Amino acid sequence: MNDRGSDVFDAARRSAVMRRVKARDTLPEMTVRRALTRLGARYRLHRKDLPGSPDVVLPGRRLALFVHGCFWHGHDCARGARVPKQNRDYWTAKVARNRARDEAAVAALQAAAWRVETIWECELKDIAALEGRLRALLKS
Repeated sequence: MNDRGSDVFDAARRSAVMRRVKARDTLPEMTVRRALTRLGARYRLHRKDLPGSPDVVLPGRRLALFVHGCFWHGHDCARGARVPKQNRDYWTAKVARNRARDEAAVAALQAAAWRVETIWECELKDIAALEGRLRALLKS
């Protein structure tokens, strides 16, 4: 056992593993972007001037889309409800901080008259349903 509890990796290997976790251009995000492009939508990415730096922004429609990984943002699906057995306290606190940050960003965007939608990783399994949802968002 090392100083990091019961982690199976040493500090250097754990750091390398965590460095590979991407914050942008993830597969779920790319799936949403491809669907929007198929629907003919024009969008901007990761607008730093908006609260929470939404993954996809449609400025003309004042629509901000967040594409969230179920595990990282604590979705109520099977993958999101899973808490690692190792270092449980850390992961529970980490996801709680992510959720609090997400709620603050949504509230700030809504206060600035933006429509905000969250698309969860688990919802991307059904591309037809995703495109239907995006089509409805684009029309409203």
